[in-house]
Amino acid sequence: MACLGIAALAAVGVTLAVRPPPPLERGARTVEIPATFGVLGIARHLAEQGVIRSQVVFVGLAVLRGTARSLKAGEYEVPQGAPLPAVLELLETGRVKPHLLVLPEGFTLRDLARQIEAEGIAPAGDVVRVAGSPRTAWSFGIESDSLEGYLFPDTYQVTKGMRVEEILGRMVQRFRDRAGTADVVVRARLRGLNLHQLVTLASIVEKETALAAERPIIARVFLNRLQRDMPLQADPTVAYAMAKEGRPPTREDLQVDHPFNTYKNRGLPPGPIGNPGRAAIDAVLEPANVPYLYFVAIDDRTHHFSTTLEEHKQAVERYRQYRARTRAASTLAPAKPPML
Repeated sequence: MACLGIAALAAVGVTLAVRPPPPLERGARTVEIPATFGVLGIARHLAEQGVIRSQVVFVGLAVLRGTARSLKAGEYEVPQGAPLPAVLELLETGRVKPHLLVLPEGFTLRDLARQIEAEGIAPAGDVVRVAGSPRTAWSFGIESDSLEGYLFPDTYQVTKGMRVEEILGRMVQRFRDRAGTADVVVRARLRGLNLHQLVTLASIVEKETALAAERPIIARVFLNRLQRDMPLQADPTVAYAMAKEGRPPTREDLQVDHPFNTYKNRGLPPGPIGNPGRAAIDAVLEPANVPYLYFVAIDDRTHHFSTTLEEHKQAVERYRQYRARTRAASTLAPAKPPML
């Protein structure tokens, strides 16, 4: 009878031990398991994080199941009310918590780096260093000094513990699958562009307008100017050079001696100024059949296109008047000078 009593008490103890602790009963818990932890360290950490009740039962169950030496490190989201066996199964299968990285069209490496850091995946500085390395670019078969422009805008699922190179590699592969295809390369050659030049010009088009209808027109404006050996005079290239993406450059910025300043240098800049989407790439491959050489914003979304410098100057003046009407004098940004 005494033995039966002891067995019953033990059974009750184990039953209580596998139940979720109060913190897990109240809601899901996120816990990170370092790769250096063994099963004893993992059990202690889970107990400290309010994920299991009994370290002894956790270790014992892992030993019985033969998984004590093969539990996976990583970040886990333990569901609310999960019993101890379910927690152990999470670590046995390595079902780590996913993080979604959304890379919008036009985002730069700097934008991406900040996003990756915000998700707790890797420091922004590490991302910029790796993605901006010519060695990294060449290791992925990209003939450029960095991966800028070759990371395809899309949504990616990543996890803590992933190497920066692995994350970037996925984005480069998607670029190859969606944009850097053999067909695209052939079509670019018909425009007199190699792949790097295509991506560079598409990145400028991407930054100049958010309107799909305007992309082919703006692409043609830049192609027309390139054919005439006219400087592109694209504000986004100067903003990129000055790390002022999203803000209009000042008159002083336009005078900066920088390879990406298309006011000071003719032709395309050395490389992309962001990561263009497929629509911007298609706009360069199939530009509109228009004679325009100039454009200027007429409001916060649309542009006026001109063939002659005189017409363009008139449009610029109308833009300045629009700015004066819609913005307080204290916040006026310097108006964009005419394209020449």
